[in-house]
Amino acid sequence: MTSSLLDRATARAAVALADRAPSPHDTRPWRWRIGRTSVHLSADPSRRLPATDPGSRDLLIGCGAALHHLRVALRAAGLAPCVHRLPDPAHPAHLAAVDVSPAEPAPDDLALAQAVEHRRSDPRVYSPWPVPAELLADLVRAAAGETARLTVLAARARREVVRLVEEAAWSGRSRGSVDGVPVRDLAGGALRLAGDGSGGSVLAVLTTAGDGPADRLRAGEALSAVLLTATAVGLATDPVGRPLEVPHVRARLAALCAGVSPDAPGTPQALVRLGWAPVSADPVPATRRRPVDEAVDPLDAPWS
Repeated sequence: MTSSLLDRATARAAVALADRAPSPHDTRPWRWRIGRTSVHLSADPSRRLPATDPGSRDLLIGCGAALHHLRVALRAAGLAPCVHRLPDPAHPAHLAAVDVSPAEPAPDDLALAQAVEHRRSDPRVYSPWPVPAELLADLVRAAAGETARLTVLAARARREVVRLVEEAAWSGRSRGSVDGVPVRDLAGGALRLAGDGSGGSVLAVLTTAGDGPADRLRAGEALSAVLLTATAVGLATDPVGRPLEVPHVRARLAALCAGVSPDAPGTPQALVRLGWAPVSADPVPATRRRPVDEAVDPLDAPWS
């Protein structure tokens, strides 16, 4: 394996960009360690939200998004990342070790790094302008490059998803008992999915072949790739994760994806709204970011 010494200033700048990755309620449930030739990602269980994330799905997807953001930042800095996922079975919180070697950044690498700065989760109603098929194809390829599948739902399937989420939110069973997912989160998800059904926005499902920790980590990397690719061409994006914690919603989404593409992987991991923000809308404000030092542990610190 070819590695080079990793300049600490470069590593810290890459970690700062990685810390901009999307996560549930902006919890940023990850930690970093910086070595001489590598950067290490670990989960931070203290930032998991037990009520909304009982199985740590969102935690791992968020960490996967941070991992992809790190890869993008390193490539833009002229360093090719070599990722070892879940490298130590004795320490399952150690999610990835990323070695680096010199490489010339490509224009696409620089464009994605710029997109990190501009990406925001935009829950507003989108413009009625349609998203061109060629842009959707680019997003499908971005997910495929991370061993995941992005399936764009037709209008009829979208209406069914909205109905499923509404039923989960307003049924008697959902009153505080739908696998720990608060009713308000499900209701909010339904409103976001239904709010701009004017024909311009797109609803897509991100799926993986399995549902283990590695699959969820990969799902986060694929989600990041989709969001940054969309942002780079000016699309607004809105990941919607809460409804997928309800088993029957997830099962029906899997069936809908299989109906669109029979060879699609079978485990839904994320819903994504895509579209054009209204021309007159103000930019979505950036969320506050923690200082880099708050997210970095010493290389030799004990594992959680």
